[in-house]
Amino acid sequence: MTLYLKYRPQTFADVVGQDHIVTVLEQAVIRNQVAHAFLFCGTRGTGKTSIARILAKSILTQGMEEGPVKEQILKGVEEGSLVDLIEIDAASNTGVDNIRDLIEKIQFSPVVAKAKVYIIDEVHMLSKGAFNALLKTLEEPPEYAYFILATTELTKVPETVQSRCQRFPFRRVREEDLIRRLQFIADTEKITVDRSALRLIARHATGSFRDAISLLDQLRSLEKIDVKDVQERIGESNEVFIEEIMTAIETHDASGVPALVERIEDAGLPLDQIIRSLLSIVRERMHESIEKKEPIDELVRMLSIMLDSLKDLRISPVPGLVLETTLYFLMGIEAAAAPASRPATAKKAKKEVPEEKTAAAIEEKPVSTKKAAIEVEQLTLETVEKHWSDIVKNAMPPAVRMSLKNGAVREVKGDRVIVAFSSIFHRDKVATLEGSRTIEGLLQDIFKRPIRIECVLEEAMETPVTESPKTDLVEAAEEVFGTL
Repeated sequence: MTLYLKYRPQTFADVVGQDHIVTVLEQAVIRNQVAHAFLFCGTRGTGKTSIARILAKSILTQGMEEGPVKEQILKGVEEGSLVDLIEIDAASNTGVDNIRDLIEKIQFSPVVAKAKVYIIDEVHMLSKGAFNALLKTLEEPPEYAYFILATTELTKVPETVQSRCQRFPFRRVREEDLIRRLQFIADTEKITVDRSALRLIARHATGSFRDAISLLDQLRSLEKIDVKDVQERIGESNEVFIEEIMTAIETHDASGVPALVERIEDAGLPLDQIIRSLLSIVRERMHESIEKKEPIDELVRMLSIMLDSLKDLRISPVPGLVLETTLYFLMGIEAAAAPASRPATAKKAKKEVPEEKTAAAIEEKPVSTKKAAIEVEQLTLETVEKHWSDIVKNAMPPAVRMSLKNGAVREVKGDRVIVAFSSIFHRDKVATLEGSRTIEGLLQDIFKRPIRIECVLEEAMETPVTESPKTDLVEAAEEVFGTL
């Protein structure tokens, strides 16, 4: 038996790191005030299913005296053989027929215990029809029926289902709690392991008991587990890269960014975890600055850049490029590709002008003050609106240009230009990676600095958006398909 299953908590007293949930559930059982539907939500490995089974034990044996029947029920729950405890994996039972079958069988009274408990794991995987079929039963279940739903993605559970359940958010387990549990298991199993190695295992698990204990299980065959053994198993940790990234950002050293991102990709580390770790560091610094009453404008700018990057990572065909560009933005410099293009342009211009006329041309034609003014133009709502018609005209592809005509520039916040749309369709079309990058490139050409575009709906704005001109259908068709 694996260590994770062997040391799975069997009572509320065994649970570590979720005191805020255990206390409430224990009191509900003691006072006989247990609800008929629960929703446990949180990241993987935080104890949702384990606590669901412990709660099921309490419900199934409530009011029973110690004796053979109670022992049989407890043993049946632990072994998964009790007929009055039904565990369903929603990932493999997603259809409406599976739920209808459950509802039909729920009408039969308990066989051994005084209640029937249904644990539905990964409930967010149920289809829309299955959720609809479950609603009525959740709201008015038989007196002896109880439901415990568990999910790692709460946002995918319909609000109608959430409102019919008592919701309990599971937190990531603290690093110190993980270390104490790992030390207890190591001592019990007589595994020799350094304390520093346990800390590295706990840090790598990022709040998951299952991941931490599983990693210890993999290394238990070694005579002695030290930090080097753990590092060889998990590869370079996030911490090493985070330190290098923060040093590069603070020193504005862009030269090593490509190689650093390549190393992160070679190590197989999730890029979103890297950005999330950076977010945590910058957030902590912002909180410290607020306490010291220091300026936080730069920290807020960095947080905004990283939050946008997390969205881009989900849809980008080249995630590494998103991380690389993010680091450049955090340093406050343009993309590395921009300087590389300038020498070629200068060389070409020099070739086209005869050498004997170069000096005279410079003396006779001073640099246009109008051009210089454009290069250093401030990014404000007024200046963006002034150039907006040209930006719309040059936006590509044609479908994005057509949707952009239905938007209106509403606000400029730092390096973000906020564009409001009256239609979700037009907002999402412009917000695609291809569309937004094209528009950001046009803005950068005008204002000579990295700029982000943020697409929102009208109702999200504090002030109403002036209605933009309606798009002519013939014109829109010509934009997308060309002139017929």
